[in-house]
Amino acid sequence: MVTLGLGIPMPMLAPITATWSAPFAVYLVVLSSRIVYHRIKDRTPMGDRSKTLDVKGATNSEAPETDPLYVATRAHANFVENVPLALTLSALAELNGGSRRLLHGALAALLVMRVAHVELGLRSSFRGVRSIGPGRAVGYYGTQAMLVGLAGYGAWVVREYWGF
Repeated sequence: MVTLGLGIPMPMLAPITATWSAPFAVYLVVLSSRIVYHRIKDRTPMGDRSKTLDVKGATNSEAPETDPLYVATRAHANFVENVPLALTLSALAELNGGSRRLLHGALAALLVMRVAHVELGLRSSFRGVRSIGPGRAVGYYGTQAMLVGLAGYGAWVVREYWGF
């Protein structure tokens, strides 16, 4: 129980999801900061590609997988495309009586997968190919499985509502 305003007792509604929101938010700030760093370093205020100057002063774009601004932008976008839905699905399952232990495990695994996707995938190389580290596949497929799993678990938790 927590106390609100004038001493009104209120149960905590989604403490597991709230707890895991903090490390996800910190990692999102790390991803955002990398974009800002590359924008300032490369003097690229807009867009998702760095600008490099050749000997004659003409602007050339690097290949996407070798452009650090592009990789940072995609890492951030991939995170933002998946994590909010996962946290929403977790909160819905938790609010409807889902297992706190299961949700802790699921969100911990999701954080590991998202970090692996970026740090061991997009930002690393495999057999000389950039942005294709082994963490990329693990992070992608693991995240997709986690989203389907959380959605299915949330539906299972409320199965009585539908008469099952």
